[in-house]
Amino acid sequence: MTNPAPTKIHYHKQSRELALTFADGQQFRLSAEYLRVHSPSAEVRGHGRQMPILQYGKKHVAIQNIEGAGNYAIKISFDDGHDTGLYSWEYLYNIGKNHDELWQMYLDRLEKEGQKRETSSIQIHQL
Repeated sequence: MTNPAPTKIHYHKQSRELALTFADGQQFRLSAEYLRVHSPSAEVRGHGRQMPILQYGKKHVAIQNIEGAGNYAIKISFDDGHDTGLYSWEYLYNIGKNHDELWQMYLDRLEKEGQKRETSSIQIHQL
């Protein structure tokens, strides 16, 4: 069975959430952070590795640009410079539908690997 294509895509800059409405009526609001850490790019997926490369420090990431890629996907550019993932309609539908489970797995992995959603801020003091 094929997942439906979105009928509406809207990025809310203030909340940094991408709102998607699909042809079957399903609606998802996915944060920029969630989309960034679940990027389908080879950089994140690990170039064929079984376990994706953990993305951390992305809590405040925002989407800079969204472009259509044919009739099957969008390319999202993030303000941290990442812009190599093509988010197919099927991929967006699946990560929307499985949001809670995928998000919890991500949070669990962050904790297990001793990483944080926040970027480490180093304070430099001039003498």
